[in-house]
Amino acid sequence: MENLKAIIIGAGMGGLTAGIALKQAGYTVEIYDRVSELRPAGAGISLWSNGVKVLNRLGLGKAIAGIGGQMDRMAYYCMTGEVLTDFSLQPLVEAVGQRPYPVSRTDLQTMLLHAFGADEVQLNSKCVAVKQDETSVTAIFEDGRQETGDVLVAADGTHSIIRSYVLGQQVERQYVGYVNWNGLVPISDDLAPATSWVIYVGQHQRASLMPVGGGQFYFFLDVPLPKGTESQPETYQKELSSHFKGWAQPVQTLIQRLDPHKTNRVEIHDVPPLETLVKGRIALLGDAGHSTAPDLGQGGCQAMEDALVLATMLQTTNLSVEDALKRYEVARKERVADVVSRARKRSNVTHGKEPEQTQSWYKELETEDGSRIMDAISRTILAGPLG
Repeated sequence: MENLKAIIIGAGMGGLTAGIALKQAGYTVEIYDRVSELRPAGAGISLWSNGVKVLNRLGLGKAIAGIGGQMDRMAYYCMTGEVLTDFSLQPLVEAVGQRPYPVSRTDLQTMLLHAFGADEVQLNSKCVAVKQDETSVTAIFEDGRQETGDVLVAADGTHSIIRSYVLGQQVERQYVGYVNWNGLVPISDDLAPATSWVIYVGQHQRASLMPVGGGQFYFFLDVPLPKGTESQPETYQKELSSHFKGWAQPVQTLIQRLDPHKTNRVEIHDVPPLETLVKGRIALLGDAGHSTAPDLGQGGCQAMEDALVLATMLQTTNLSVEDALKRYEVARKERVADVVSRARKRSNVTHGKEPEQTQSWYKELETEDGSRIMDAISRTILAGPLG
């Protein structure tokens, strides 16, 4: 279909990637975001090879390679510091045909904004409602403005306002059961090897360090806690020292070294797989359509896959926008449902929902040579639209 005008609500990773893909398809694209200043949610992201392949397809391969971290190995340690398994990721790279690039979210967002055109994103534009008829779709903003186009992409995140319109009902986010502290620290040998993704596990908790670009590690610390626990940056280090008491020295060093005022603390939620991703001329994309726990590292990658598939369907089918969006839904619905479900299952194993399962996973890691872990990751990657 030619000369379409696409309205995208949300200038996060999914919205920007969709904007780039649709622009490259020759469409007029307008992106709106409610914030007055674009700041990424979270500090870093493990951009696996399926997400990188989408960026490669969009001509951003060199750009992502320039800002991504050099992650050559993966290692699990028990909480007291003994190595459970440590292996090269090269077999995974060869199996899927592309390196992963863990990246700081700020660097990734800056890159995507530059590729789309930073001055073309319209801020202070909170979409509060949508309406559509046979020939067009309209976004209605809080200040009374209305913008009309041929297709509307709801990339407005896990708290999506447009999701309720598409589904015809409200969907509640569900607490996955753990709190995640995350941020960036300088790469340093007393924390982890510079090109390794290192994860300490024990007591149903995790402490992880992953190399991103710019000489930094992206770190996260996970603790199963009841929903609604209060916490302030001033007490993060004290709390974490208490939760990780007796853990190996690199974990203690990380807790002392992190900057609490630049550390995010997130209660992890997901949304169960949705019945539909589209309604007429409106498509849900990214977290609006499949809000997932981060336990497979696939949230951002799935948003990027969405963006590419959506642009492809609009470009390659010419019956109608509604028909193209239905094809998008068919191509994406099972894929994203599978990722959401498996991420939740993975989280349950990692965080002690059934303690015996978690203990048996710890035992398995002692005999793991990397092949099972890499096989699981590569199956997820290869099930994507670019193989």
